[in-house]
Amino acid sequence: MKIYWIKAQAPRRVLAVVKHLGIDAELIEIDAAKGGLRAPDYKALNPNMKTPTLVDGDLVLWESSAIMAHLAIQAGSDLWPAHNPAEQVEVLRWLSWNDCHWLNAVGKYYLEFIVKPQFGLGEPDEAVLTSAAKPFMSFAKVLDAHLAGRTHVACGRLTIADFQLASMACYWREARMPMEGFPNIVRWLDALDAIPAWKDPWPAPG
Repeated sequence: MKIYWIKAQAPRRVLAVVKHLGIDAELIEIDAAKGGLRAPDYKALNPNMKTPTLVDGDLVLWESSAIMAHLAIQAGSDLWPAHNPAEQVEVLRWLSWNDCHWLNAVGKYYLEFIVKPQFGLGEPDEAVLTSAAKPFMSFAKVLDAHLAGRTHVACGRLTIADFQLASMACYWREARMPMEGFPNIVRWLDALDAIPAWKDPWPAPG
């Protein structure tokens, strides 16, 4: 099994699953700065020219949520509830909510305060941050209310939904996300940081 990655949030959650479950995989870092994502051999695997991409025998799979589910199935882990359709529906609800709502709500803060400094793209855009505040507050209220009395997003235990929703929000302090008033989200994110594979999912250099 091979997994292609760069140091970004979608690969991060896949690599966290690999480390958390002790999966034996060849982890291949793509040099995006040198055009690795656009290389013909890589584009043949992933026409989106993004990461992560998994190759497992004849199976070539992209999209982090699908890869995480595949890894859990291969490891026999209930991070993805392969044998429980009702739990699958619950996890899918939160994966979809993340991609349609939460990702955009937290992503602008992540871009302005994490991505821009990392790549020297200038100062945070105050107009972008102003426009981000309303959707952030709206969807943070939904998640915070859902997490009241809960330790995880779905199924009463750790699932791939937790890693999906946390992947940008875990930088809320550095990205200055307005988490005041959302103690359940903060509690949930801090608890995930106690998982070694989530806190540091990156492969050792070299």
